[in-house]
Amino acid sequence: MPEFALPDVGEGLTEAEIISWRVRPGDHVAVNDVLVEIETAKSLVELPSPYAGTVAELLVREGETVAVGTPIVRVDTPASSSGRVDDAQPAGPSAQPARPQAQPADGSTREPVLVGYGPRPGRRRRRGVGPSEAGVQALHGAFSTGHEVGIRVAPPEPPHPVSPVVGAETTALPAVGAFPAEDSGAPAGRPLAKPPVRRLARDLGVTLADVVPTGPGGTITRADVEAHAQRAAAPPASEESGWGGLPREERVPVRSVRRATARAVVASAFAAPHVTQFVSVDVSASMDLLDRMRADRRFAEVRLSPLTLTARAVCAAAQRTPEVNALWDEDAGEIVYRRYMDLAIATTTPRGLLLPVVRGADRLDVHALAVTIGDLVARARQGTTTPRETSGGTISITNIGVFGMDAGTPIIPPGQSAILALGQVARRPWVVDGPDGERVEPRWVTTLALSFDHRLVDGAQGSAFLADVAGALHDPALAWALG
Repeated sequence: MPEFALPDVGEGLTEAEIISWRVRPGDHVAVNDVLVEIETAKSLVELPSPYAGTVAELLVREGETVAVGTPIVRVDTPASSSGRVDDAQPAGPSAQPARPQAQPADGSTREPVLVGYGPRPGRRRRRGVGPSEAGVQALHGAFSTGHEVGIRVAPPEPPHPVSPVVGAETTALPAVGAFPAEDSGAPAGRPLAKPPVRRLARDLGVTLADVVPTGPGGTITRADVEAHAQRAAAPPASEESGWGGLPREERVPVRSVRRATARAVVASAFAAPHVTQFVSVDVSASMDLLDRMRADRRFAEVRLSPLTLTARAVCAAAQRTPEVNALWDEDAGEIVYRRYMDLAIATTTPRGLLLPVVRGADRLDVHALAVTIGDLVARARQGTTTPRETSGGTISITNIGVFGMDAGTPIIPPGQSAILALGQVARRPWVVDGPDGERVEPRWVTTLALSFDHRLVDGAQGSAFLADVAGALHDPALAWALG
């Protein structure tokens, strides 16, 4: 019976979390029907079925994080039911999707599809079994471009009891998450729990007979044991609740984007020697320019902000100091100078911090830059960006000014050498030169902070880049002259 393994949906991801199953055991599925929604370190992805048949078993629960290549669902296809499993070739993932396949002895090649490889050339497929060529191409095209397959299916009907043997009693297939405990044959009165759950109970000093089970068929789950242990260790009644009447403590598993962010910042902080420089700058001219642009009908539907002009200034300044856009390749012992710019914009989302990337930002004018940034940021917050759209930047900007912060020391994303933090733009007293000498007047002022990798960016180079960005924001005409 074919098993559908978790595929690598792009950018070399190694694991994903099962968010929600769209099917139940007993449901009939066609090729390209959505089976499950997963969350990777980059985005939410719907996985389509490479098989046509009946869902036999869900192998992974919702909320679990599994490695790429792990079987997650078993599908009973017409070919497997007839005993000819070889005919049940998937349109996409195989049982080992990330492992390269050997070439046939005749020297021909096997066409790569969603993940892994398709059927060998010349093998006859039973008529009516397996996906059509159009279905294979749709699957392959969707994932090779990093886009999700935009297919929606109606909510599944409740599974009907089936009788695996003629004349046998009808046996209902389990619903989603109904994974029987290994101790299902335990004597009457003995709590039902899997060995890992029993081991956890012993470690926490919990008696299973005292635990209220919430799992299918009266099974005690890991969460049941942990909840019982927390209640047993609860403080006196006067201290039972925390702020707002909520529990005093809450434990949330580290998953997906948060886990990937944690690993990335730790790797960067301990691999690249960070140096951060600061400069405060009068950006009154940039604010005046933004007001004029907003009044122009060409920008009527475009969201403009100081970030827009800052992005344009970074693109221009990096061409004068290419080290900030370069890469330190430790394994090769080389510095990779990149003469293009893929600008990453740090974005706070409900799932955590993402870095949507504006490809070829140095080739875009202010209008196109504003439109692209607005679209990417909006889709990142909705969770609809693809893995490719949130990875691979060459330099980053983080706008901490939207949180009312003046400055910070941002951590450089892995694979980059610099990140610029834009502080809040606020009215402040500023010394201004005039025909009658210096005077103090209120001006729009912000603080820029640049963190850079000191292995390839020296203080002089970092200062030159930061001065160019500040100069372009002080006098926006420089943003075009510098490039």
